[in-house]
Amino acid sequence: MMVDGGPDRRTSPFKNFVAGGVGGACLLFAGHPLDTIKVRLQTQPKASCSQYVLYTGTYDCFRKTVSREGVLGLYKGMAAPLAGVAPMMAISFFGFGLGKQLLQSNSTVPPTYTQIYLSGMLAGVFTTVIVAPGERIKCLLQVQSTSGQIKYAGPMDCAVRLYREQGIRSLYKGTVLTLIRDVPSSGLYFLTYEYLKNFLTPEGESVHQLSTPRILLAGGTAGILNWIIALPPDVLKSNFQTAADGHYRGVGDVLRVLLQQEGTRALYKGLSAVMLRAFPANAACFLGYEVALKCLHWLAPNW
Repeated sequence: MMVDGGPDRRTSPFKNFVAGGVGGACLLFAGHPLDTIKVRLQTQPKASCSQYVLYTGTYDCFRKTVSREGVLGLYKGMAAPLAGVAPMMAISFFGFGLGKQLLQSNSTVPPTYTQIYLSGMLAGVFTTVIVAPGERIKCLLQVQSTSGQIKYAGPMDCAVRLYREQGIRSLYKGTVLTLIRDVPSSGLYFLTYEYLKNFLTPEGESVHQLSTPRILLAGGTAGILNWIIALPPDVLKSNFQTAADGHYRGVGDVLRVLLQQEGTRALYKGLSAVMLRAFPANAACFLGYEVALKCLHWLAPNW
Protein backbone atom coordinates (compact mmCIF):
# COMPACT_ATOMS: atom_id res chain seq x y z
CA MET A 1 0.00 0.00 0.00
CA MET A 2 1.28 3.49 -0.88
CA VAL A 3 1.21 6.33 1.61
CA ASP A 4 1.98 10.02 1.59
CA GLY A 5 4.31 9.74 4.55
CA GLY A 6 7.01 11.67 6.32
CA PRO A 7 8.05 15.29 6.28
CA ASP A 8 7.15 17.25 3.16
CA ARG A 9 9.76 16.35 0.51
CA ARG A 10 9.84 20.03 -0.56
CA THR A 11 10.67 21.22 2.94
CA SER A 12 14.19 22.65 3.14
CA PRO A 13 16.76 21.16 5.54
CA PHE A 14 16.76 24.47 7.45
CA LYS A 15 13.02 24.26 8.10
CA ASN A 16 13.29 20.63 9.16
CA PHE A 17 16.12 21.57 11.52
CA VAL A 18 14.20 24.40 13.20
CA ALA A 19 10.85 22.61 13.33
CA GLY A 20 12.50 19.45 14.58
CA GLY A 21 14.24 21.40 17.32
CA VAL A 22 10.92 22.88 18.43
CA GLY A 23 9.31 19.44 18.44
CA GLY A 24 12.17 17.92 20.40
CA ALA A 25 12.10 20.74 22.96
CA CYS A 26 8.35 20.19 23.42
CA LEU A 27 8.99 16.47 23.93
CA LEU A 28 11.64 17.14 26.59
CA PHE A 29 9.65 19.68 28.58
CA ALA A 30 6.58 17.43 28.56
CA GLY A 31 8.34 14.14 29.21
CA HIS A 32 11.62 14.68 31.10
CA PRO A 33 10.16 14.44 34.64
CA LEU A 34 8.88 10.93 33.96
CA ASP A 35 12.12 10.08 32.17
CA THR A 36 14.00 10.91 35.38
CA ILE A 37 11.66 8.64 37.32
CA LYS A 38 12.08 5.89 34.70
CA VAL A 39 15.89 5.95 34.92
CA ARG A 40 15.87 5.94 38.73
CA LEU A 41 13.50 2.98 38.80
CA GLN A 42 15.57 1.12 36.20
CA THR A 43 18.89 1.59 37.99
CA GLN A 44 17.94 1.16 41.64
CA PRO A 45 19.55 -1.94 43.19
CA LYS A 46 17.52 -5.06 43.89
CA ALA A 47 16.30 -5.18 47.49
CA SER A 48 17.99 -7.74 49.75
CA CYS A 49 16.59 -9.35 52.88
CA SER A 50 18.17 -6.65 55.04
CA GLN A 51 17.47 -3.73 52.72
CA TYR A 52 14.26 -2.16 51.52
CA VAL A 53 13.85 -1.15 47.92
CA LEU A 54 14.43 2.59 47.48
CA TYR A 55 11.31 3.18 45.36
CA THR A 56 8.24 0.96 45.37
CA GLY A 57 6.88 2.36 42.12
CA THR A 58 6.37 5.36 39.86
CA TYR A 59 4.32 7.45 42.29
CA ASP A 60 6.63 6.64 45.20
CA CYS A 61 9.66 7.72 43.14
CA PHE A 62 7.87 10.92 42.11
CA ARG A 63 6.87 11.73 45.70
CA LYS A 64 10.33 11.10 47.16
CA THR A 65 12.12 13.00 44.41
CA VAL A 66 9.94 16.10 44.82
CA SER A 67 10.15 15.86 48.63
CA ARG A 68 13.96 15.66 48.67
CA GLU A 69 14.94 17.74 45.67
CA GLY A 70 11.92 19.86 44.80
CA VAL A 71 10.19 19.99 41.42
CA LEU A 72 13.49 20.86 39.72
CA GLY A 73 14.79 17.45 40.78
CA LEU A 74 12.54 15.97 38.11
CA TYR A 75 14.45 17.94 35.48
CA LYS A 76 17.93 16.68 36.47
CA GLY A 77 20.09 16.01 33.42
CA MET A 78 17.79 17.85 31.04
CA ALA A 79 20.40 20.31 29.76
CA ALA A 80 22.40 17.57 28.01
CA PRO A 81 19.60 16.22 25.79
CA LEU A 82 18.14 19.72 25.30
CA ALA A 83 21.46 20.97 23.93
CA GLY A 84 21.45 18.23 21.32
CA VAL A 85 17.76 18.05 20.52
CA ALA A 86 17.71 20.44 17.54
CA PRO A 87 20.50 18.74 15.60
CA MET A 88 19.20 15.33 16.71
CA MET A 89 15.74 15.95 15.28
CA ALA A 90 17.21 17.57 12.18
CA ILE A 91 19.39 14.51 11.60
CA SER A 92 16.45 12.22 12.35
CA PHE A 93 14.24 13.80 9.70
CA PHE A 94 17.20 14.02 7.33
CA GLY A 95 17.85 10.29 7.76
CA PHE A 96 14.17 9.53 7.29
CA GLY A 97 14.03 11.59 4.11
CA LEU A 98 17.27 10.11 2.80
CA GLY A 99 15.95 6.61 3.41
CA LYS A 100 12.84 7.34 1.36
CA GLN A 101 14.96 8.76 -1.47
CA LEU A 102 17.17 5.67 -1.53
CA LEU A 103 14.24 3.26 -1.44
CA GLN A 104 11.95 5.05 -3.91
CA SER A 105 12.79 4.53 -7.58
CA ASN A 106 10.19 7.16 -8.52
CA SER A 107 9.92 10.22 -6.24
CA THR A 108 6.44 11.03 -7.59
CA VAL A 109 5.10 7.74 -6.21
CA PRO A 110 4.40 7.83 -2.44
CA PRO A 111 6.44 5.36 -0.35
CA THR A 112 5.03 2.06 0.89
CA TYR A 113 4.67 1.30 4.59
CA THR A 114 7.70 -1.03 4.34
CA GLN A 115 9.76 1.83 2.93
CA ILE A 116 8.50 4.12 5.70
CA TYR A 117 9.64 1.59 8.35
CA LEU A 118 13.08 1.06 6.80
CA SER A 119 13.56 4.83 6.44
CA GLY A 120 12.66 5.27 10.10
CA MET A 121 15.28 2.67 11.02
CA LEU A 122 17.88 4.69 9.12
CA ALA A 123 16.83 7.77 11.11
CA GLY A 124 17.57 5.80 14.28
CA VAL A 125 21.10 5.06 13.05
CA PHE A 126 21.73 8.72 12.24
CA THR A 127 20.54 10.07 15.59
CA THR A 128 22.67 7.68 17.67
CA VAL A 129 25.74 9.83 16.99
CA ILE A 130 24.19 12.59 19.12
CA VAL A 131 21.90 10.56 21.35
CA ALA A 132 24.48 8.13 22.81
CA PRO A 133 26.73 10.65 24.63
CA GLY A 134 23.74 12.78 25.63
CA GLU A 135 22.01 9.75 27.16
CA ARG A 136 25.19 8.72 28.99
CA ILE A 137 25.50 12.17 30.60
CA LYS A 138 21.75 12.41 31.31
CA CYS A 139 21.61 9.05 33.07
CA LEU A 140 24.68 9.76 35.22
CA LEU A 141 23.21 13.09 36.35
CA GLN A 142 19.80 11.55 37.02
CA VAL A 143 21.08 8.79 39.28
CA GLN A 144 23.81 10.65 41.21
CA SER A 145 21.25 12.32 43.50
CA THR A 146 19.85 8.91 44.38
CA SER A 147 23.28 7.59 45.37
CA GLY A 148 23.87 10.59 47.63
CA GLN A 149 27.23 11.32 46.02
CA ILE A 150 27.28 14.44 43.84
CA LYS A 151 30.18 13.73 41.49
CA TYR A 152 29.28 16.02 38.58
CA ALA A 153 28.34 19.70 38.82
CA GLY A 154 26.39 19.64 35.56
CA PRO A 155 26.30 18.32 31.97
CA MET A 156 29.45 20.12 30.80
CA ASP A 157 31.40 19.08 33.89
CA CYS A 158 30.23 15.50 33.38
CA ALA A 159 31.23 15.49 29.70
CA VAL A 160 34.68 17.01 30.38
CA ARG A 161 35.45 14.61 33.21
CA LEU A 162 34.33 11.55 31.26
CA TYR A 163 36.52 12.63 28.34
CA ARG A 164 39.54 13.32 30.58
CA GLU A 165 39.22 9.99 32.36
CA GLN A 166 38.90 7.65 29.36
CA GLY A 167 38.57 9.73 26.22
CA ILE A 168 35.79 9.71 23.64
CA ARG A 169 35.02 6.03 24.27
CA SER A 170 33.72 6.90 27.73
CA LEU A 171 31.25 9.43 26.29
CA TYR A 172 30.00 6.84 23.80
CA LYS A 173 29.67 4.02 26.33
CA GLY A 174 26.43 2.19 25.55
CA THR A 175 26.33 3.08 21.84
CA VAL A 176 25.58 -0.50 20.75
CA LEU A 177 22.63 -0.68 23.15
CA THR A 178 21.44 2.73 21.95
CA LEU A 179 21.43 1.38 18.38
CA ILE A 180 19.59 -1.78 19.47
CA ARG A 181 17.01 0.43 21.18
CA ASP A 182 16.61 3.17 18.57
CA VAL A 183 16.88 1.50 15.16
CA PRO A 184 13.82 -0.80 15.25
CA SER A 185 11.83 1.52 17.52
CA SER A 186 12.43 4.54 15.25
CA GLY A 187 11.13 2.54 12.33
CA LEU A 188 7.95 1.70 14.23
CA TYR A 189 7.71 5.30 15.47
CA PHE A 190 7.62 6.85 12.01
CA LEU A 191 5.52 4.04 10.59
CA THR A 192 2.84 4.41 13.27
CA TYR A 193 2.68 8.19 12.96
CA GLU A 194 2.43 8.15 9.18
CA TYR A 195 -0.13 5.32 9.15
CA LEU A 196 -2.34 7.04 11.72
CA LYS A 197 -2.07 10.40 9.97
CA ASN A 198 -3.36 8.82 6.78
CA PHE A 199 -5.98 6.76 8.63
CA LEU A 200 -7.28 9.81 10.52
CA THR A 201 -7.38 12.12 7.49
CA PRO A 202 -10.99 12.53 6.26
CA GLU A 203 -11.62 11.42 2.71
CA GLY A 204 -10.99 14.17 0.19
CA GLU A 205 -8.74 16.18 2.53
CA SER A 206 -4.94 16.53 2.59
CA VAL A 207 -2.94 14.84 5.31
CA HIS A 208 -1.16 18.17 5.86
CA GLN A 209 -4.47 19.70 7.04
CA LEU A 210 -4.94 17.24 9.89
CA SER A 211 -6.52 18.77 13.00
CA THR A 212 -4.59 19.30 16.23
CA PRO A 213 -6.41 16.57 18.24
CA ARG A 214 -5.68 14.03 15.50
CA ILE A 215 -2.01 15.02 15.33
CA LEU A 216 -1.83 14.58 19.10
CA LEU A 217 -3.50 11.17 18.86
CA ALA A 218 -1.19 9.99 16.08
CA GLY A 219 1.95 11.29 17.78
CA GLY A 220 1.03 9.98 21.23
CA THR A 221 0.15 6.51 19.92
CA ALA A 222 3.41 6.40 17.96
CA GLY A 223 5.28 7.16 21.18
CA ILE A 224 3.56 4.35 23.09
CA LEU A 225 4.26 1.70 20.44
CA ASN A 226 7.82 2.97 20.10
CA TRP A 227 8.52 2.37 23.79
CA ILE A 228 6.88 -1.04 23.94
CA ILE A 229 9.77 -2.45 21.89
CA ALA A 230 12.40 0.07 23.04
CA LEU A 231 12.06 -0.41 26.82
CA PRO A 232 14.03 -3.69 27.33
CA PRO A 233 17.17 -2.41 25.53
CA ASP A 234 16.66 0.96 27.26
CA VAL A 235 16.82 -0.77 30.67
CA LEU A 236 20.03 -2.52 29.63
CA LYS A 237 21.45 0.77 28.32
CA SER A 238 20.65 2.71 31.51
CA ASN A 239 22.30 0.06 33.69
CA PHE A 240 25.35 -0.23 31.43
CA GLN A 241 25.87 3.53 31.13
CA THR A 242 25.57 4.20 34.88
CA ALA A 243 27.64 1.22 36.07
CA ALA A 244 31.23 1.60 37.21
CA ASP A 245 33.87 0.88 34.58
CA GLY A 246 34.54 -2.85 34.36
CA HIS A 247 31.35 -3.80 36.20
CA TYR A 248 29.98 -5.41 33.02
CA ARG A 249 32.14 -7.23 30.47
CA GLY A 250 29.85 -6.24 27.61
CA VAL A 251 26.30 -5.90 26.34
CA GLY A 252 25.50 -9.58 26.79
CA ASP A 253 26.79 -9.51 30.36
CA VAL A 254 24.30 -6.76 31.33
CA LEU A 255 21.43 -8.93 30.12
CA ARG A 256 22.79 -12.03 31.85
CA VAL A 257 23.29 -10.32 35.22
CA LEU A 258 19.86 -8.65 35.19
CA LEU A 259 18.07 -11.89 34.28
CA GLN A 260 19.99 -13.85 36.93
CA GLN A 261 19.36 -11.35 39.69
CA GLU A 262 15.85 -10.11 38.93
CA GLY A 263 14.33 -12.22 36.15
CA THR A 264 12.62 -11.05 32.98
CA ARG A 265 10.58 -8.44 34.88
CA ALA A 266 13.78 -6.43 35.22
CA LEU A 267 13.63 -5.67 31.49
CA TYR A 268 10.42 -3.73 32.05
CA LYS A 269 11.52 -1.62 35.01
CA GLY A 270 9.93 1.81 34.78
CA LEU A 271 7.17 0.59 32.45
CA SER A 272 4.45 2.67 34.08
CA ALA A 273 6.62 5.81 34.01
CA VAL A 274 7.45 5.20 30.35
CA MET A 275 3.82 4.67 29.36
CA LEU A 276 2.66 7.73 31.31
CA ARG A 277 5.35 9.80 29.59
CA ALA A 278 5.14 8.36 26.09
CA PHE A 279 1.76 9.70 24.99
CA PRO A 280 1.92 13.36 26.12
CA ALA A 281 5.63 13.76 25.32
CA ASN A 282 5.43 12.42 21.78
CA ALA A 283 2.09 14.08 21.11
CA ALA A 284 3.76 17.37 22.11
CA CYS A 285 6.77 16.55 19.91
CA PHE A 286 4.80 16.01 16.71
CA LEU A 287 2.45 18.90 17.40
CA GLY A 288 5.41 21.21 18.00
CA TYR A 289 7.03 20.01 14.80
CA GLU A 290 3.90 20.41 12.67
CA VAL A 291 3.03 23.85 14.09
CA ALA A 292 6.61 25.12 13.70
CA LEU A 293 6.73 23.83 10.13
CA LYS A 294 3.49 25.61 9.23
CA CYS A 295 4.80 28.84 10.78
CA LEU A 296 8.03 28.56 8.81
CA HIS A 297 6.12 27.92 5.58
CA TRP A 298 4.08 31.06 6.30
CA LEU A 299 7.03 33.24 7.32
CA ALA A 300 9.45 32.07 4.63
CA PRO A 301 7.57 30.22 1.85
CA ASN A 302 10.56 30.33 -0.50
CA TRP A 303 13.18 28.86 1.86
